[in-house]
Amino acid sequence: MMQNVHLAPETDEDDLYSGYNDYNPTYDTEELENDTAFQQAVRTSHGRRPPITAKIPSTAVTRPVATGYGSKTSLASSMGRPMTGAIQDGVTRPMTAVRAAGFTKAALRGSAFDPLGQSRGPAPPLEAKNEDSPEEKIRQLEKKVNELVEESCIANSCGDLKLALEKAKDAGRKERVLVRQREQVTTPENINLDLTYSVLFNLASQYSANEMYAEALNTYQVIVKNKMFSNAGRLKVNMGNIYLKQRNYSKAIKFYRMALDQIPSVHKEMRIKIMQNIGVTFIKTGQYSDAINSFEHIMSMAPNLKAGFNLILSYFAVGDRDKMKKAFQKLIAVPLEIDEDDKYISPSDDPHTNLVIEAIKNDHLRQMERERKAMAEKYIMTAAKLIAPVIETSFAVGYDWCVEVVKASQYVELANDLEINKAITYLRQKDFNQAVETLKMFEKKDSRVKSAAATNLSFLYYLENEFAQASSYADLAVNSDRYNPSALTNKGNTVFANGDYEKAAEFYKEALRNDSSCTEALYNIGLTYKRLNRLDEALDCFLKLHAILRNSAQVLYQIANVYELMEDPNQAIEWLMQLISVVPTDSRALSKLGELYDSEGDKSQAFQYYYESYRYFPSNIEVIEWLGAYYIDTQFCEKAIQYFERASLIQPTQVKWQLMVASCFRRSGNYQKALDTYKEIHRKFPENVECLRFLVRLCTDIGLKEVQEYATKLKRLEKMKEIREQRIKSGRDSSGGSRGRREGSAGSDSGQNCTASSKGERLSAKLRALPGTNEPYESSSNKEIDASYVDPLGPQAERPKTAAKKRIDEDDFADEELGDDLLPE
Repeated sequence: MMQNVHLAPETDEDDLYSGYNDYNPTYDTEELENDTAFQQAVRTSHGRRPPITAKIPSTAVTRPVATGYGSKTSLASSMGRPMTGAIQDGVTRPMTAVRAAGFTKAALRGSAFDPLGQSRGPAPPLEAKNEDSPEEKIRQLEKKVNELVEESCIANSCGDLKLALEKAKDAGRKERVLVRQREQVTTPENINLDLTYSVLFNLASQYSANEMYAEALNTYQVIVKNKMFSNAGRLKVNMGNIYLKQRNYSKAIKFYRMALDQIPSVHKEMRIKIMQNIGVTFIKTGQYSDAINSFEHIMSMAPNLKAGFNLILSYFAVGDRDKMKKAFQKLIAVPLEIDEDDKYISPSDDPHTNLVIEAIKNDHLRQMERERKAMAEKYIMTAAKLIAPVIETSFAVGYDWCVEVVKASQYVELANDLEINKAITYLRQKDFNQAVETLKMFEKKDSRVKSAAATNLSFLYYLENEFAQASSYADLAVNSDRYNPSALTNKGNTVFANGDYEKAAEFYKEALRNDSSCTEALYNIGLTYKRLNRLDEALDCFLKLHAILRNSAQVLYQIANVYELMEDPNQAIEWLMQLISVVPTDSRALSKLGELYDSEGDKSQAFQYYYESYRYFPSNIEVIEWLGAYYIDTQFCEKAIQYFERASLIQPTQVKWQLMVASCFRRSGNYQKALDTYKEIHRKFPENVECLRFLVRLCTDIGLKEVQEYATKLKRLEKMKEIREQRIKSGRDSSGGSRGRREGSAGSDSGQNCTASSKGERLSAKLRALPGTNEPYESSSNKEIDASYVDPLGPQAERPKTAAKKRIDEDDFADEELGDDLLPE
């Protein structure tokens, strides 16, 4: 045994690391390419170990049997290389501790070389998760809660607030189940606080969005009072917003201040917004001094447009002129932090640069810049119009100061707009001369400003019916800016006023081509087509306008009127019903509905709408007349008396209403009251023949002594009337004969009768309702009373509307009464 033990030589005692660089040349792989025997073994089967004969019955080689008394020897390879652990040439080769790669005992049994173990087949499948385990259930439930929170937020962004609240409630219920399961499985420290916070915060937000403020406040309280939630104090801002919506201003300020105390100073933007909310709340409560302190602090720390404008409002409320001026200057000095328009102008012909500029010219960032600039201009213009009348002795001097301040700022282009607003203010004060003088100052300005000023001047002259001047300034506005739709519309209005409807329609069409959203031009085209009796085209224009202006009373009336002209009363009634849903107290629309139902024979519906019209406007003679005739027709003469009495109060010089009152008394059998009424009528109108006839008849029937007196007066009046008629007849005959001899045509009687018939058709129909001489009790049938409807538009019907330009390319004076007036620009 000891022959294989080699002791280290004593001479190497000092060199502890000797021998580490020595290696067996057998393991030198770098020279294998030059080893002829190795290369031959690789290319052929020479050198392989023979298979074990005990395993292969057909082999002829016998394996020597080792005995216990002899030394064990291994079968040498065909290359003569000794097997591991064999004794060769009397020297025992050391045993190796690691087998060669890919070597297995199966090789001795004739198996193929398979170092990667591919013959063993695919790997066994992974062990399936145990879904019944508590950890897996908790994980799945937590995933479901997150999904519900996301669905709730998505539903809220889509506007489905009810679904968002349901999802938030469901998420809250599942989250509580999740917390209970975690407490049973793990320690309380492992509870997911972030998930609980998000679920509660989303639930509170959805309650607030659905205006369930009490529930939202309770949920916020749960979050705020839980000290385990970090940064929960800032949610007091949301609670303050809810109290502000509830008009509980004291609590809103309290929670805003609590939130301000809990937000660190590094969050400057959040603190500024909270202070702005506090200032707005102070304004709502009327505590302007406290609001001024808040806004002044904001303007000193981080000035912004909203705070500056609110500061001006606060100073205006307390009436501090000097502070208003300083606040206006601060508002003007607020930086917009937007790029100039020159950035979007291509400096060269480089196609790549042009493509980039074209791409960013109208992107989201550019749109945001435009919105910010428009908001700044709105605040500045509103503030200037607010303080100009009060900062100086007159509003004109105040406007001049504002204009000078604006000219010295970055908003130079707003100076002209302020000047035009100055003219509009003169106009609202009914000072037309000053308005005209102010607008005439812009005649030498650049084309855009000149066009706006000329448009307003055209509007002013059109209102004063000076169509020549209006047309002149409309031409100036069009020549200065051919693409100004307001100028083109006003030019069309002046042409419309002269009766050239076809040319007016061309101007309106050109205005629409330049600006498809110019509703005034579209409305005026509809009126023009109606004047030209092109009703289908007019209806098409008004229907298009109705799609744009859904609740415009004027448009609804015009559609109903066109259907009436097209003899389609059912459609007219339907559109008038939509009209009274928009303006339910419009007496003329209600009376028009009553007229249409009356023409259709539906008296009950007609009475309902006529009565509603009378209730809102009890001075419409046509409505009063119809209602009185309706009650007479239904044999309720007593009720008709109050309507005719009201008509006699409205028109005291018209004897027919007082005669109708007396006739109603007579029809109802109250002869004494009728007699007194006739006597009163005779006192006021002593030459009325009809009144005397009824007095004679009533006195005769009752047996009064005054009958002779009234009979004498009646004969005298009838004689005078007969003499007057003979004189008129003789004059007509003489004039008719001479005209017939000169012209060889018929006399003037027929023409005169025709004219009288055409002009007095309605009046004669009404007068036929009065009692006759021979039949005083039957001749006053109410069926002859004309209860027709008068155009509700009044004397201004079909007149074009006009509009001033408050700012450049901005419409003004758009609100008009219901009618056929042209919409102005």
